[in-house]
Amino acid sequence: MTNTHSLRGSNQEPESKQFEELTLDIDRVARVVKGGRRFRFRALVVIGDRKGMVGIGMAKGADVTAAVTKANEVARKNVIKVPLHKGTLPHEVEAKVSGAKIMLKPASAGTGLIAGGVIRSILDVAGVANVLSKSFGSSNKANTAYATIDALKQLKAQKDWLNYHSQKKPEILEKVK
Repeated sequence: MTNTHSLRGSNQEPESKQFEELTLDIDRVARVVKGGRRFRFRALVVIGDRKGMVGIGMAKGADVTAAVTKANEVARKNVIKVPLHKGTLPHEVEAKVSGAKIMLKPASAGTGLIAGGVIRSILDVAGVANVLSKSFGSSNKANTAYATIDALKQLKAQKDWLNYHSQKKPEILEKVK
């Protein structure tokens, strides 16, 4: 007799989706208590399938492996779908989280990933092949990573973006055609 209770409410993804995991940052953090400092580790992890699915997670643990494992679980719960158009982004997008501001622009085939650090890693595991990017303001890895994910969430599919902007500015459709 199988235990159906443990299967109910389980929102675990099927194992057929193989995600590549990449650790972006590991920090030692401390909290001060009466006897001194208690140290823990904080890990920032990104996962992706190189086909448009990407997720990011941050978690703390008593040791590095525990922190990375927890962050990986958080990332799996926060996976988003990125609409890709011919290996690049469908349109330009900007996002700001705290002091980090990110700008992503589509690029022609053969350009590659013109991005640095955290942005490059996230776009790489997401499957974006050609993009131009710029990071303004803070160089904090966590805020830059969350700003990049916010920017990717704002993306619309190419046809949706064209329909939206053609209503506001009809000359955009003429430039694209």
